[in-house]
Amino acid sequence: MITQITWNIGEIIVNPQSFYWAIVLVVAFQYQRLAAQKARNFGLPRDPVVKPVLMATGYGVLGGVVGSLLMLVVGIDLTETGIEYLWPLAIVLLLISPRFLCFAYAGGIISISYLLFGFPQVDVVQLMGLVAILHLVESLLILLSGHLGAVPVYFKTAGGRIVGGFTLQKFWPIPLVALMAGYPWADSIVLPGGLPLLQSGLASIDHGVIYSLMPVVAALGYGDMALARTPVEKSRWSALYLSLYSISLLILAILASKWGFFAYLAALFGPLGHELVIKVGREMELKGQPYFVPPGQGIKILDVVAGTPAYQAGLTGGDTILTINRHPVNNLAQLEENLHLGGFLVELEYVKARGSGLQREIIKLRWGEPLGVIPVPEGYEGFYMELREAGLLRGFWKKIKGGRSWRA
Repeated sequence: MITQITWNIGEIIVNPQSFYWAIVLVVAFQYQRLAAQKARNFGLPRDPVVKPVLMATGYGVLGGVVGSLLMLVVGIDLTETGIEYLWPLAIVLLLISPRFLCFAYAGGIISISYLLFGFPQVDVVQLMGLVAILHLVESLLILLSGHLGAVPVYFKTAGGRIVGGFTLQKFWPIPLVALMAGYPWADSIVLPGGLPLLQSGLASIDHGVIYSLMPVVAALGYGDMALARTPVEKSRWSALYLSLYSISLLILAILASKWGFFAYLAALFGPLGHELVIKVGREMELKGQPYFVPPGQGIKILDVVAGTPAYQAGLTGGDTILTINRHPVNNLAQLEENLHLGGFLVELEYVKARGSGLQREIIKLRWGEPLGVIPVPEGYEGFYMELREAGLLRGFWKKIKGGRSWRA
């Protein structure tokens, strides 16, 4: 079964006319947009997007294999999910809010409509099972790579305080193969005994029905923020909550295949449970203690620019620079002054984010070369993003105040 999955996914990828490559181009455009945003925020050269796109593609293939295997084991039959209704409704919901571009909401609405009014004709069990598996794959991808490429940002909280943080935005092109119930033909698949867990409705009509594999191309996206935690920590919590939601929804779908009452619970839990995941994640950051704020002594680093002297020296976000050439630095002005007076060799004293004692590093700087660190805000910066509890950052990028941030 795994061999058939990988073979079919490979055919999707190597086919130059496959819709998969159109999705890859869309993903590349999204990463290009993020790179441009980071460059504008901090006056940095624009990061190349080849590496993040290749990484997203690789992780997407992994997610496709895992998702395909799960759909085959569970028995998600695309002929009964009403997928032709999902995308149009999801696009309509997108006009209300970008975060509604999610099958949890569209699938829930379609399922409830069918249960109450009999239209559109879908199998609620199959549809909500599909939603659960897609979100379970998303949780795996968030765990593995949700923190990669986090974009540093200065946020202004609802209380007027400017703090450092990150936006976490990821996009993955997903090549999948799913079941399609039909009658025997060459490209059929034989499942082990006891599988799938959810039988197709056609199976009750004709015991001669078997399954074949159908190639499907999808895209998954993840958007979040990290204020009270590092991007790694936040992505782990997000993955945990989303996986719990996905497993709960899948259990409800399986129960609904045996007892019809659970179909109503699954249809309601799809969108409402997803809202709960978003609310819990938002509250964790908005009500938690901001992590990237000035320390009592030294200058805390928000992020380090790849390829710069600071990056090569091993500095990372969360580290705190204490001295430059044995001179204390407690604000940006002192940092700039001591870098300017330090010449080509600069000795840094700093402590790591997770505490491993005092570190010393001698860094060689070329004339006019920046150190490559983005410090946490001191509180008077003119460039920031509004952070309001009313709407999950109101799209993260809604309101950007003028000015440019400083980097050393």
